[in-house]
Amino acid sequence: MLLTAETQDLQEQLSTLSSFIGNTPLFPITRAYSKPGVKIYAKLEWQQLGGSVKARPAFRIIQDAVKSGQLQPGQSLLDASSGNTAIAYAAIGAAIQIPVTICLPENASEERKTLLKAFGANIVYTSRFGSTDEAQEIAKQLYSDYPDRYFYADQYGNQSNWQAHYHTTANEIFRQTKGEITHFVAGLGTTGTFTGTSRKLKELNPEIELISLQPDAAMHGLEGWKHLETARVPKIYDATIANQNLAIDTYEAFDLIQKVAQKEGLLISPSAAANLAGAIKVADSIEEGVIVTVFPDNAEKYAEVLKSLF
Repeated sequence: MLLTAETQDLQEQLSTLSSFIGNTPLFPITRAYSKPGVKIYAKLEWQQLGGSVKARPAFRIIQDAVKSGQLQPGQSLLDASSGNTAIAYAAIGAAIQIPVTICLPENASEERKTLLKAFGANIVYTSRFGSTDEAQEIAKQLYSDYPDRYFYADQYGNQSNWQAHYHTTANEIFRQTKGEITHFVAGLGTTGTFTGTSRKLKELNPEIELISLQPDAAMHGLEGWKHLETARVPKIYDATIANQNLAIDTYEAFDLIQKVAQKEGLLISPSAAANLAGAIKVADSIEEGVIVTVFPDNAEKYAEVLKSLF
């Protein structure tokens, strides 16, 4: 494919940005939970451009779309998101001057809305009652109505989503633990983090146990997570990967936000706390091992949650 000067420039800008995606530190949990013979580590995913784990798939989706010609200079990236992927798209889009349009449920936090506006994203608000399932339908309709105007990223069905974690997150974890990881634990939202990381870890060591997490009820407070029995299952999800599936209670996760803040010095988000809750459940069930989970973002976008806890 013959590349235009504009496309070549985009590719060069993305190459420059790549060093600011991923490569996040692995933090040892030692005071909020401890058990002889068992170690828990968490990837601090907010320490990258875009401020969350969603920087990885957002960057890969954009990079692959530019490389394949699906995203042309002048087009707007379009997708549905409950917040973190939207912010990652917007931050990356601002850095390389790609317009970004996000279909966002109107009950997303004010902090997320403010960040999207700060990065210059165009927000199409969708019903607070329809969640991201309805937002996806509206995004698809927009793309259908104006196919030349938009590149529809479709994070829930885009293979670049899980591939981002396959090529980066898993390799980082394996290297950072010197290959000693025995269990990987992560919640299910778009499912890209669990799917991609797990697939690669299993290739690196088939003995690694893979544990997926979900909310324990359809009505929950874990923003970004899906209760797959009642929500639309993302196309990229592979139900055969997990060795075990655990249910997490919202209030149990919220209690850990306080504990981690006061014992580890980290202000983590509800989904990060829920991942830790899952890791602790696994730790309680084994006698020795190295458990790794992901802290998708910190608490800076959850002022209302923090106010209710402190």
